[in-house]
Amino acid sequence: MIGEKAGCQLNVSAMTEPDHECSLCPRLRSLVVDNRRLFPDWHNGPVATWYPPEGSGSVELLIVGLAPGLRGANRTGVPFTGDHSGELLYETLGKHGFAKTNSETLSADRPHLRATAVTNAVRCVPPGNKPIASEINTCRTFLTATIGQLQELKTIVTLGKVAHDSTIRALGGNPSHHPFGHANETRLGGLSVFSSYHCSRYNTNTGRLTPEMFNAVFEKVALSLLAEKD
Repeated sequence: MIGEKAGCQLNVSAMTEPDHECSLCPRLRSLVVDNRRLFPDWHNGPVATWYPPEGSGSVELLIVGLAPGLRGANRTGVPFTGDHSGELLYETLGKHGFAKTNSETLSADRPHLRATAVTNAVRCVPPGNKPIASEINTCRTFLTATIGQLQELKTIVTLGKVAHDSTIRALGGNPSHHPFGHANETRLGGLSVFSSYHCSRYNTNTGRLTPEMFNAVFEKVALSLLAEKD
């Protein structure tokens, strides 16, 4: 069943992804339209969750970022591709068996995931890479639905405080009871939630996040998933 709200067609039975012409957030829609004029060959629209070839039914690990980068996922149409943050993320996922390594994939913009999905708390690129509260709240509809349809999901990794807090709310929790912190771990809704500083160029250039720190988070995630299978 297809419904329509504020110019955005939604699959009301699932609502896991906004329509490519979604206009639920006027500020984000305006930026998308402007970029379509400037860069007509780019994706320029909501960026859908990226799944492994086996589909959503195989997903045990979900990565939640902030929003598409202007010249990254907004250009490619795939979360965390086309920019520095994606290079570090997919390299780290590959080290721990959650994705094929760069040398194994045919295209860096089409990563091959293993039992893992990658999404964003906000599906459209925001001005200055800073979504406002109303946009985060509106897009949480899709994040909540995405989480809800992953029947084998065991673990979530949130990248940055905005993504973390929105994920906690999507799971019905209060962020003050499950606070963000690098390498923090909490349990909510039967899931393990790990948080990390975002793997942005700014964070890595300033030393706020090092590859070693990022790798350590996914070492904990891998051990957690292994323990759940014992």
